[in-house]
Amino acid sequence: MFEKILRFYTKFFALWVVIFGIAAFVWSDIFIRAEKTATWFFAVSIERFLPEIFRLEKAMNWFFALTMFGIGAVLESRDFKRIVHRPAMVLIGSTAQFIIMPFGAFLLAKAFNLSPVITVGLILTGSAPGAMASNVMCYIAKADTAYSVSLTTVSTLLCPILTPTLTWLLARSKIDVPFVNMMTDIIMMVIVPLFAGFAFRHYFRKQAEKILPIFPAISVTFIIFICSMVIAFNRGRFFELSGLVLIAVVILNLYGMISGYSVGRLFKMPVSAKRTLAIEIGMQNAGLGTTLALSHFGEQAALPAAAFVFICIITASILAEIWQKTAQQEI
Repeated sequence: MFEKILRFYTKFFALWVVIFGIAAFVWSDIFIRAEKTATWFFAVSIERFLPEIFRLEKAMNWFFALTMFGIGAVLESRDFKRIVHRPAMVLIGSTAQFIIMPFGAFLLAKAFNLSPVITVGLILTGSAPGAMASNVMCYIAKADTAYSVSLTTVSTLLCPILTPTLTWLLARSKIDVPFVNMMTDIIMMVIVPLFAGFAFRHYFRKQAEKILPIFPAISVTFIIFICSMVIAFNRGRFFELSGLVLIAVVILNLYGMISGYSVGRLFKMPVSAKRTLAIEIGMQNAGLGTTLALSHFGEQAALPAAAFVFICIITASILAEIWQKTAQQEI
């Protein structure tokens, strides 16, 4: 019964993001106080036991790190073996991921003449790795879930180098980009907890198996909280947010999905792999983008990433439902 509740909660991820996003907008003070309380909790109960290098500044950084720990605990060694078994497909997908979205974000920012701080936020969103939620969407869409897991894993492992590098290359003319600090934060928030979760499952398999269904739900909860915090802290700015920014975010998402499917067609991949590329490239890990934007560029820079979270989850959910009901044939 408990596992069914957790699966229901995880499956309707998009619904909870929207509900709590609206709640954060209406009752922003409550969410801001919750974030401050969480920051205090981590400072007094966890950080004092850690070496300086492992300490994170904000509660949202901790939430994202715990999200990655949960994802690492779900991964198994066979997930990494899949990468070795079909390196060409993984190379094509990963290359497309880090070309299509960052440069698409850059061109859209120029086309819409966005402000420097919004530009860096949009580019940072495009330069993020694939979203872990894409694995669930691929499963629902009857796409190649194993391929999705491989692509997400590789892009996540590459992001400490590629995300700050691409952001620096494409946004440095607009705003100062702290490359080294961003890379350090990504390692601390993504790579360290990811492998810590993987090691936990590997060395404590019996204990991990008992609580395994909880990890996806924990990850969903923290991503919802991160998105809600961005909305709560930027409640006033949402009234100032240009419709052009929202249009740019929607176009970036749809462009990523269409381009991903087109890459699959270009390389004559099976329909299931094309669907995977469409979802994987169209769904960025905007939760990471949001967290990095808040840490390095301010609250306003996080707005494109926060908007992207809502939009990509909704569009991917719609696409997954459509594909779930269609036969495995060319569309």
